[in-house]
Amino acid sequence: MAAAAPDLATIDAVLPTCRACPRLVAWREEVAVEKRAAFRDETYWGRPVPGFGDEHARVMMVGLAPAAHGGNRTGRLFTGDPSGDFLFAALHRTGFASQPTSRSRDDGLVLTGLRMAAPVRCAPPANAPTPSERHTCGPYLARELAILDPAVVVVLGGFGWKAVRATLAEQGWHVPRPRPVFGHGAEVVLTGSDAADARPPLTLLGCFHVSPHNTHTGRLTPAMLDAVLRRARVLGGLD
Repeated sequence: MAAAAPDLATIDAVLPTCRACPRLVAWREEVAVEKRAAFRDETYWGRPVPGFGDEHARVMMVGLAPAAHGGNRTGRLFTGDPSGDFLFAALHRTGFASQPTSRSRDDGLVLTGLRMAAPVRCAPPANAPTPSERHTCGPYLARELAILDPAVVVVLGGFGWKAVRATLAEQGWHVPRPRPVFGHGAEVVLTGSDAADARPPLTLLGCFHVSPHNTHTGRLTPAMLDAVLRRARVLGGLD
């Protein structure tokens, strides 16, 4: 169904019904029932989490997967967890987000020029999807990329980098060999597979993931994230 979806709205409507990965289905639903004490009075989303943002975005941001008590609870990527607190503040500072915080799907947040997605749409145990789960979920990301046709993809973390790289190669983009290695600030320009492929170039930008492991240790600072986002604005023709 993902491969045939005519628009982003259709993907976003269909995706939450997916039950293709038994391990992920079991985990996301277990978390939604057991809950975290701080959220015991809330109704968890407990389903695959669709993309979010501007349907005409020049920049796509790709992470890893929803957090068990973040996106799996709220139904929106990065919403309601520490990673999102760090990320949305930066998106607000750099002109992509209408507000610096994101607490729920109906909090009024608007993204301009940017859409968020993930290679895996269900919260995985230990934040560790398997390659098979990435492959199964891949058509959703592939179709989003094909419909949106962004100029820039900002990739958060090494897992997302490999997933995006594989998805773009499957779509016929020329991905150089040896394969571009992930790193913070990495910048790779991809072109169509041959001279007859007239697609405009696509730039991948690498950024350390906004997980607390990186942000609390100073491996990723607000200034470092802002620099990547500002570079994405320039490459996307937004500044």
